[in-house]
Amino acid sequence: MEFSELEARARVLAATDTRRILGIAGPPGAGKSTLAGRLARALGPERAVVVPMDGFHLAQAELERLGRADRKGAPDTFDVAGYAALLARLRAPAPAVVYAPAFDRALEEPIAGSIPVDPAVRLVITEGNYLLYGAGQWAGLRALLDEVWFLAPDDTLRVRRLVERHVRHGKAPADAEEWVARSDEANARLIAAGRSRADLIVE
Repeated sequence: MEFSELEARARVLAATDTRRILGIAGPPGAGKSTLAGRLARALGPERAVVVPMDGFHLAQAELERLGRADRKGAPDTFDVAGYAALLARLRAPAPAVVYAPAFDRALEEPIAGSIPVDPAVRLVITEGNYLLYGAGQWAGLRALLDEVWFLAPDDTLRVRRLVERHVRHGKAPADAEEWVARSDEANARLIAAGRSRADLIVE
């Protein structure tokens, strides 16, 4: 599917009197943040903003306390209740700016209050692995999203890009490959189960 088709679909969502939330889901390395950012730039900051699920990663210190640091990125390493609460808040815009957290890949930490969502913005684009995950509190997210797209690129390319990303952010190549094979791909299998709940599959 061409980007122009995706942009046109996003513009339809943004051309309403009420705020809409577009979700972009998919496995690690699928290109979710790249597509979300490109859509937001095409529509312009007065109409669209990106609010990533990754802003709700638990802090590294908390992951270590819980004994989950070695599988960061798994469903239970996020504050899903906090993410759901923010999405619900964004669906009913208040007359003031709402601030959302971002995720700093260089620090590998969430950064609170980083993304301003102006009341006039009509399309919030949220992207993340588990938007269509059907277990636990994650299952309630789908009802908060007006439309969800699932990105399904070629797995060989996706895994290669994922390893390269880990290397760029400080992992040795062998460590990056081990992390992807053990952690990221285990998460990818969980994520794939939600594909049938998407409104659109982007291959």
